[in-house]
Amino acid sequence: MAAATTSVPELKNFVGGAYKDPLASRPFLDVTNPYDGSVVAKVPLCTAADVDDIVATAKTAQAGWAGKTAKTRVQCLFKLKSIMEANAEELVDIVVKEHGKTRPEAMASLMKGIETLEYACSMPQLIQGRVLDVSTGVQCRENRESLGVVASVVPFNFPVMVPFWTVPIAIACGNSVILKPSEKVPMTMNRIAQMFHDAGVPPGVFNIVNGAVDVVNALVDHPDVKAFTFVGSTPVAKLLSMRCRAIPKKALCLGGAKNHLVVLPDADIEMTTGDIINSCFGSAGQRCMAASVMLTIGEQKACVDRLVEKTKAIKAGQGAGDCPPVIDEAAVTRITRYITEAEKAGAEILVDGRSWTGSVNGGKGFWVGPTIIKHSSHTDAAMKEEIFGPVLSMYVCKNRDEAIAIENSSPFGNAASIYTSVGQNADWYTKRFDAAMVGVNIGVPVPREPFAFGGWNDSKFGDMDITGDGGIEFFTRRRKITTKWVPVQGGSVVDSDFVR
Repeated sequence: MAAATTSVPELKNFVGGAYKDPLASRPFLDVTNPYDGSVVAKVPLCTAADVDDIVATAKTAQAGWAGKTAKTRVQCLFKLKSIMEANAEELVDIVVKEHGKTRPEAMASLMKGIETLEYACSMPQLIQGRVLDVSTGVQCRENRESLGVVASVVPFNFPVMVPFWTVPIAIACGNSVILKPSEKVPMTMNRIAQMFHDAGVPPGVFNIVNGAVDVVNALVDHPDVKAFTFVGSTPVAKLLSMRCRAIPKKALCLGGAKNHLVVLPDADIEMTTGDIINSCFGSAGQRCMAASVMLTIGEQKACVDRLVEKTKAIKAGQGAGDCPPVIDEAAVTRITRYITEAEKAGAEILVDGRSWTGSVNGGKGFWVGPTIIKHSSHTDAAMKEEIFGPVLSMYVCKNRDEAIAIENSSPFGNAASIYTSVGQNADWYTKRFDAAMVGVNIGVPVPREPFAFGGWNDSKFGDMDITGDGGIEFFTRRRKITTKWVPVQGGSVVDSDFVR
């Protein structure tokens, strides 16, 4: 007797407030659970025709949405916040299933997304504009107005948080949004789309189109898409930014990172090692804010030994303190290749995560364990290139000038951190790091609203940052109105001058 087959859902786009099949038959891509490799859904690979259909719907909806006051618009977002909080465990279940995060990480990322949603609820106070009498009888007024239809393309590593960097702010500013989730993790935002509708967001104001490169290109090229955001690898971010600017189209594209930690001899060992482990190995290192290079000023055996000890104690799993799987088999291959190449180049592998591959969870799933590599050369590929996995490269610097020179030589400029117990030391480094987001005894220095998220150099292509006040600047345009009236006869107006 044949075993019963378990069907998996075939996802649809979300258009005009309802789930909708692609316009024509499309190939589907498997969505896999990284924990065991099982197929949990299928996502359609749509084309430009689907984009045309969704943009037309979004454009029609936006005209009415922009006409509402900011106060009216954010009422829907208040309701959405309540709905998401009431269904938090369900959303965490989906994130864990399609991404492989630990449950605490999944919940934390959901709450970070809701935090940006809360910020967007303050939009009536944030975009109220400015008024000034600039000369006798002359007044200037500035209003922030919506752009129209905007598109947001997001990566796999945070199924809720990264989409919420853009979507709530864009909607609160009066735009309609087309989101293209990662084809690797489309399920979470697919569920949240219904929550937008249930919260009262008008049909067509929030939409989802599924797909890959064809959909991204169609969104960039469509003349009715007025602004485009992207989060992903640096080569793609740079290419899309240049393509948008050539049209021209407003664009903000975030790329990769190679974040450095500098550890001074006066750093507190327990705090430092615990924080570094969270930064390097949390989310299996699959985040643009993960630290991946540790520079010590001189040999710091006690600190390194304690870091190695704590790292070896980390277990594979999805509970608190565990290291979860990476996203897919391609990630396993890429990450382990960097480790192997470093070893061949003469680096010392202090903790080897390759031992997890094919051995944990009965050989099922996509696993690479936390890895620490001690390099003898700071020019090794693992010291310079983004690995996007649970790998920490270490290098011993002779002095602070060498440490700063290594950090500054990176083409990226996302984040950097200094570990020290002395304020003057912290001040020296924070002024010299070539990074937009800097931490002092904090390995993941993510700013919180109203401070905006965004890097420098090859970590960001665009003029604004993506959250906080940077997001408001990106998703609006300024209308400046200058007014002058004929002076009133007699120089003043009194009650008797008015017809009652």
